[in-house]
Amino acid sequence: MQTKAGWQGRFFEDFEVGDHYRHPLGRTITQTDNTWFTLLTQNTAEMHFNQVVGEASDFGRSLVNSTLTLAVVAGQSVIDTSYQAIANLGWDGIKLKNPVFAGDTIWSESIVLDVRESNSRPHAGIVTVRTRGLKQTGAEVLSYVRTFMVKKRAAATVTSFPEPLEPFASEPAAGATA
Repeated sequence: MQTKAGWQGRFFEDFEVGDHYRHPLGRTITQTDNTWFTLLTQNTAEMHFNQVVGEASDFGRSLVNSTLTLAVVAGQSVIDTSYQAIANLGWDGIKLKNPVFAGDTIWSESIVLDVRESNSRPHAGIVTVRTRGLKQTGAEVLSYVRTFMVKKRAAATVTSFPEPLEPFASEPAAGATA
């Protein structure tokens, strides 16, 4: 059996201005997600975790914490953009365009705006992307521009996957039942 490497993300050499990535995983936000995130980050705006306050608001229900929405959209983009990043360098122009409520499913996409060599690190480059989050209706809920430093392919790190003590069987052993 041949072991094939899983997705390793994009390296600096893989980015071109104009590349468009539709990130593969959508995420439905629950009220539990919203409450936990809000309380973990010590956000005291009851609009996010108090149903009575939410019902009395202009929206008639609690809003999802906008920084949770930002975190989900940014996280969704990692697989296609910054999986091999060394560091985020900046976030610009964060816009919150439509509200997100518990039960909304968020999807995201990014477009590459700029690609350049790093002046300080020859093993890396700088990439700038515009990313936006959409909810299931297609409405844009959030957008931002993010700049990050990403490894060049030659700087790829060695995986730390452990060496298995036993071989991985491709078929069940004789007499085994599924």
